[in-house]
Amino acid sequence: MGYGGGVIGRYSDVPEQFPGIAHFHTIRVNQVASKFYDTHYLRALCDLWEFRGSGLLNMHGSTGDIIFLGTVTEQLEPIFQEMAHHLQTDLRTPSCCIGKARCEWACYDTQAMCYELTMHYQDELH
Repeated sequence: MGYGGGVIGRYSDVPEQFPGIAHFHTIRVNQVASKFYDTHYLRALCDLWEFRGSGLLNMHGSTGDIIFLGTVTEQLEPIFQEMAHHLQTDLRTPSCCIGKARCEWACYDTQAMCYELTMHYQDELH
């Protein structure tokens, strides 16, 4: 399957010395448009990562994405399937600012534009 820029593969050069981090892949999860979350979604993300990854995550790091730190290769496809089919979330796709939801100077609906761009270019992103 194609993950695009959402999976950063990380492997140890000395896995026999450090078997716990022989694989320690990072996954960049696309945030919800304008970063509005509900507690159900946040709990589902945390539960998924506790089950399939290290449990370490970074909310909106330097890339602006939700960063899942540390999983093994065998978990990549199950994580992607869970994100796409149960949480309706993609890995590393376009994001937008808050726009008309909270900005009185917004010139257009950034959330709608982000959605349209994502739907139009989705295959090329992956």
